[in-house]
Amino acid sequence: MPTMRYREALNQALREEMQQDEKVFLMGEDIGVFQGAFKVTAGLLEEFGEKRVRDTPISENTIVGMGVGSAMLGLRPVVELMTVNFSLLAMDQIVNHAAAIHYMFGGQVKVPMVIRMPQGAGHQLGPTHSHSFEAFYLHVPGLLVAVPSTPADAKGLLKAAIRDDNPVVFIEHETLYGQRGDVPENGGPMRFGEAAVRREGDDVTVIGISRMAITAQKAADTLAEEHEIEAEVIDPRTVRPLDLDTILDSVKKTNRAVIVEEGWPHGGVGANLAALIQEQAFDWLDAPVQRVTGADVPMPYSKPLEQAAFPHEEHVIQAVLATFRDL
Repeated sequence: MPTMRYREALNQALREEMQQDEKVFLMGEDIGVFQGAFKVTAGLLEEFGEKRVRDTPISENTIVGMGVGSAMLGLRPVVELMTVNFSLLAMDQIVNHAAAIHYMFGGQVKVPMVIRMPQGAGHQLGPTHSHSFEAFYLHVPGLLVAVPSTPADAKGLLKAAIRDDNPVVFIEHETLYGQRGDVPENGGPMRFGEAAVRREGDDVTVIGISRMAITAQKAADTLAEEHEIEAEVIDPRTVRPLDLDTILDSVKKTNRAVIVEEGWPHGGVGANLAALIQEQAFDWLDAPVQRVTGADVPMPYSKPLEQAAFPHEEHVIQAVLATFRDL
């Protein structure tokens, strides 16, 4: 099985889908000549030309609006926004149009488009480039939301997103672009709404969102070595749709749950998931659900402050240990 970087897996998915379907095209800021802010679109302008790899002005609402219109007319646009923070400028088109048009037209019109968004802290890019906003889009019916943490998932889910007839918010953590991993040769699209059990265990369920799935796995290894606690680590891979069945089955086995996300603590993915676990698996819980989140502050630019503002392995370990304190 070949090994490649996260950005290479995304690039391969784009290339294969563009080769397969001439209706697929790309547009966004600096994706052509510059090859994208994180080089995900490297080589695609040369292969497919300016008609299918379009550099756009710096106007996010316009970019997404053009994507919505072209999708309504039968094309399959993949729109790249330079950072998830800039997607706030396109909220009208994403929420009021892309997500709603299929319903507004009684199912007669589809909006098959993908909106790719890098997000997350770790590169000292400050509060306008470093936040985690998957919870914003989780809230919106009509959207699908992917948060892949591995190169294999990045490729498989992007292929699935491009082929889906619904608008997809595709969130890529900025620190993962250089991450290496095995990617199946000739791998096809993955199914949305299927979580991955990254590590099996019987003592506690740890759910990690996006990059935090990797942090959760590292914490689980330390818990096993130093505390003899076997954590089961679940990576949801998509948060809308959410594979709640896999999560609940694990919680009913381990009787404990810890949710790890980089976003803010109020109204986040973890808060939503904690409520679902409490509602549907309360009788199986031996301890309150623990949440590990980013700090409730705008992301700092200073490296020490930035590092203090998002979760690390030790925070996950402490949250897991807290579920055992009453024993």
